[in-house]
Amino acid sequence: MTREEAYKILTKYNKEHFHIQHAITVENVMMWFADKLGYGDEKEHWGIVGMLHDVDFEMYPKEHCVKARELLKNEGVDDSIIHSVISHGYGMTMECGVTITEEPTHEMEKVLFASDELTGLIWSASLMRPSKSTKDMELKSLKKKYKDKKFAAGCSRDVIEKGATMLGWDLDKLLELTLTAMKDTEDEITSELSAITA
Repeated sequence: MTREEAYKILTKYNKEHFHIQHAITVENVMMWFADKLGYGDEKEHWGIVGMLHDVDFEMYPKEHCVKARELLKNEGVDDSIIHSVISHGYGMTMECGVTITEEPTHEMEKVLFASDELTGLIWSASLMRPSKSTKDMELKSLKKKYKDKKFAAGCSRDVIEKGATMLGWDLDKLLELTLTAMKDTEDEITSELSAITA
């Protein structure tokens, strides 16, 4: 599957700027991690999984990670990608009452599980800054926001911490690496989003 094919699927089921922005952010963060963790030759695959991870969320929020299987299957997406997409909801019971049992097994799936919610929290924190950017954000500032449970309350700290444990990392390592990933990819993300809205 190519990146272009994945993008067509993403935009078929997602029209809101926020959801497309999140997909592209997670795509870029996943590719950064692929490079960082020694999976550079699988970088595009990591990115595609990141891009498609919330494919069903805009249209079917109550069936998130459940409807994804049907949508992606209908688009001819490989079962391994479908498993990776669904596994980021592992252990969660969705509003439709289904508990996601697909477990993250590959390091890529664990990175997605750990960093997905965190990218949202970091993005929200960046919007509070005068620069509206991650580039001048320090780890201590992020940690302060992270500890404030009222800030970006929709970003589950439990999921983030469970993800860090899956990876065998302490929380600080996950926070620092994900923040660095967002700093390093911010220009690419901004450039692509500008092209979409132009």
